[in-house]
Amino acid sequence: MRRLTPASFVVYAGLVLVFLYAPVLVMMAMSFNRSPLYQLPFQFDLRWFVALTHNQRLLQATGNSVLLALANMVVATILGVMTALALARHQFRGKTLLNVLLVPPIAIPWLILAIAMLLLFNFVGLGRGLPSMFIGHVAVSLPYAVFVILARLSGTESTLEEGAMSLGAGPWTTFFKITLPLMLPGVIAAALFSFTVSFDNFVISYFLAPPGVSTLPVEIYSAIRKGFTPEINAISTITFAFSMLLAVFAVRLVREA
Repeated sequence: MRRLTPASFVVYAGLVLVFLYAPVLVMMAMSFNRSPLYQLPFQFDLRWFVALTHNQRLLQATGNSVLLALANMVVATILGVMTALALARHQFRGKTLLNVLLVPPIAIPWLILAIAMLLLFNFVGLGRGLPSMFIGHVAVSLPYAVFVILARLSGTESTLEEGAMSLGAGPWTTFFKITLPLMLPGVIAAALFSFTVSFDNFVISYFLAPPGVSTLPVEIYSAIRKGFTPEINAISTITFAFSMLLAVFAVRLVREA
């Protein structure tokens, strides 16, 4: 390790990034290539994005993913705020256990969680459907929201809240005037993370979606199995760019928090 120079680490990190992003860059480039068979030389064309506007299955699946992600974002963020406030500002029995239970949805593979949820929902009579899929998305998104908001709250003191309440402010006034502004960057970042986790989720949606309803990741998987079409490159490029923008924005908010 002593013989390694900083330049060596830079080269290693660069190779890792190339390995991770080279396939994505190739896919994005091919979405602008006129040839449907990836033939070279490269000819710039937007025909596959135009064709995407006529692909009703992909558009419908995209709409389903957006609506599900928005609903998940709202619920997961609200629950995340409540949970983070309880963990950061209060002492109660089972607090340590709750902290521990928030880790498994992140650490356990989503495949295991999806199978477990499917068995549970079948056992209670809920089965596969939109409610089951929504609950599953909230379950895997909630820990991310809690930890992001908790990181913001852990960096702020409760003295301002205590001072406001000592001057006569009620709990709700203190929350909206003091606590919420302090934690707002973390709340926005948690909302963006929740949206991204839900929008990009494949496993939970694949196992819990009802027949005839498909999200974008599931529809892309099904389309590839039936026969690849360049429209998938186009929608994947749009999705990747959108997800990266959300992720970068969320990371910046967490750093500023």
